[in-house]
Amino acid sequence: MTNSQQGWIKPAKTLLTTIAFTAIASLVPQAGLAQAGDKIRQEYPQLADLFNAFDITQAQTFEAIATINADPAYKTVRAGVREHLEMMKRMTMSEMMASGMMNHGGMNMTMSMNAASGPYPDMEVEARIKLLAVMRARHADEEAAKAYVNNAAINRHTSVVLRRGRNFENKLFEIYMDNSINNKQQAVQAAIADYLSDDRHSVSSSPKAGEFLLEHDQATGFKTAFPRLSGLMWTQQWLQLAALEAVILETLDKQFTNSMDTVLERFWSKIGTDGGMSMFPPPSELPMAPAIAPDLYTQAPEAAIILDNLNILETVVADILSYPNEEDRETKMDAAVALFTSKEADNSHAADYLLFALRGGIYNQGGPAIGKLTRSERNRSRDAMDMQHTSTMGTGQ
Repeated sequence: MTNSQQGWIKPAKTLLTTIAFTAIASLVPQAGLAQAGDKIRQEYPQLADLFNAFDITQAQTFEAIATINADPAYKTVRAGVREHLEMMKRMTMSEMMASGMMNHGGMNMTMSMNAASGPYPDMEVEARIKLLAVMRARHADEEAAKAYVNNAAINRHTSVVLRRGRNFENKLFEIYMDNSINNKQQAVQAAIADYLSDDRHSVSSSPKAGEFLLEHDQATGFKTAFPRLSGLMWTQQWLQLAALEAVILETLDKQFTNSMDTVLERFWSKIGTDGGMSMFPPPSELPMAPAIAPDLYTQAPEAAIILDNLNILETVVADILSYPNEEDRETKMDAAVALFTSKEADNSHAADYLLFALRGGIYNQGGPAIGKLTRSERNRSRDAMDMQHTSTMGTGQ
């Protein structure tokens, strides 16, 4: 193991944890940090337990990826995964199709790096089993609030950005659940203004160019190297969007009463067994608000974009951690966080954002929150569709 790999898994520092959390708490509005999930727990206790668990499991997912990527037993496999990813960068879509690397689910890997098992099957399955045990347990609000701070794979600044994003998401739930708030849009705008008031630790309310997710230097590293863990994290992100959509629908029309029960049932069907077998497949694409929570996007597009920017950033962080034999990951992570917290850099037009969000297909992003969709309405993944679009535009057709 190299010095850089040894330094990447940071040693636990119990004494510094309390100090770090105190510093972070001072940067975040105290009411939002301490009480953001109270109403959720009153109305939907199972959902509140899951949301707390998601913070902890996501933080531990980052650590599990870093641990597997530093294991000397996988040195040869990591070299092969990196070679594959680097080769994919150099190939055009037509070359990939001719070589059989494309299918309806996106880019296939061959040999031991196929989508079913992944390149690190034993350790990834073991990690998923442990993460599911954590996810199914109950965790106090204080434990969830410290999850990112205690994390060994991301730095302090990244942890503050992710924690602040969770608080904003909880605040949205409270607004849409609170029947005493008559003007939801005004309340949401106030929540957005409060969230953005800490410029350094809030992601932009303008969409970032979707191509970044597909084209940054470590793109697709997470999905390629860790198909089970990426499926688990995206299923959790699906639930967060789908549950918010269910709350909004329940307030709009009585026919959607008890929609949350449907959302939770679908979530557990996607989670499946400890090893990853499920009745309904987990998302193979990053879930985004226009596909999974269209009513949220219609009523509060800025809020929806903030959530999407947070979810994209989380996937980019996972990509950076997952990319084999990568040097100076922390600098790359800082650059990604700086891009998403910038309110001007690399912003996209609303129409382009919507096209990118829908391009991967609703089914591939986990399926609708309430409606039914039993098969994919697209025959290619988001990355393949984007490559086809780029190729077509480049030929002038």
